[in-house]
Amino acid sequence: MLTIARIAEALQAQAEGDLTLQVRGAAEPGSAQPEDLAIALSPTWAEALGQGRARAAVLWPGADWRALGLQAVIFAPRGRLALGRLTQLLDAPPYPEGIHPSAVVDPTARLGEGVGIGPLTVIGAGAEIGAGTRIGPQVTVAPGSRIGPQGLIHPGVRIQGRVSIGARVIIQPNAVIGGDGFSFVTAEPAQVEVARQSLGKGPVPVLADPSWHRIHSLGGVAIGDDVEIGAGATVDAGTIRPTRIGHGTKIDNLVMVAHNVVVGDHCLLCGQAGIAGSTVLGARVVLGGQAGVGDNLTVGDDVVVTGGSAILSNVPSGRVMMGNPATRMDAQIESYKALRRLPRLLRDVAAGVSKPGRGR
Repeated sequence: MLTIARIAEALQAQAEGDLTLQVRGAAEPGSAQPEDLAIALSPTWAEALGQGRARAAVLWPGADWRALGLQAVIFAPRGRLALGRLTQLLDAPPYPEGIHPSAVVDPTARLGEGVGIGPLTVIGAGAEIGAGTRIGPQVTVAPGSRIGPQGLIHPGVRIQGRVSIGARVIIQPNAVIGGDGFSFVTAEPAQVEVARQSLGKGPVPVLADPSWHRIHSLGGVAIGDDVEIGAGATVDAGTIRPTRIGHGTKIDNLVMVAHNVVVGDHCLLCGQAGIAGSTVLGARVVLGGQAGVGDNLTVGDDVVVTGGSAILSNVPSGRVMMGNPATRMDAQIESYKALRRLPRLLRDVAAGVSKPGRGR
């Protein structure tokens, strides 16, 4: 149980009313019970408070909490930020401290104080797990890889060799960190190489030997502090140097980060986004869902790429990009408007040409 005063302190927010009142968890206004803290961040949400039994709530600044029948209130100037801090406060560690009997931990692995290792998890030789990190069931950490302190690794995660992970990193189920990059070469220039150089002009060659030869991935992955990686996401190992994920970057479910990619600090990569090999993203870049970035490109700082867009060339810092191929968002919108006007324009032209004396 937590008092309203303790929660307000954690949220860095102002509170009024009975600050000694205790709550156990959070709930939506209509279903909140007396031991719940109702979340009603707008007047529309607050309309449902009468359907529940909450005694305390998180409300917008200036709300008349007494008229809403509450005994205590926490004011949240920025509601979603308050929600983030509140959920962090209420979220208990999902995995206990200690090593489960069914886990396999190599004797040479180095485990910090307070580490938790779940059932059927395998920790390889020479691996290092930082203090306080909790690892769920059926995780594999390859020999020599390192996970920093206070991390949270969920079930089924695969951490391959030559991987270094910073502090307070969260990895959701079934993500794969450090798998081989998709890198192959033919003895002669392949069709894709010729097409790229010629931009599709001329014939596509037929190779005498079409065999693909693997380029092995020796560079591993380097992940900074406070990074989060979503379920089923993949970060491939670099060829010679590491693939890098900067501090504070958040990666959504099913995102693909290819070999040799460099992702800057505090980027946001949304679901099913993909970054092809050897591309560099600057700091604070946002890729919308299913956005794609081609290989060997540079995307500057603070670029925003809308969902479903395809980046096929370098992007300067500070641009908002949209479409396939992506252009500046304002230009893309004007192009789309013009495209929608085309049928009417063609009808007007056809009507004008069919009139006597027109079209000469």
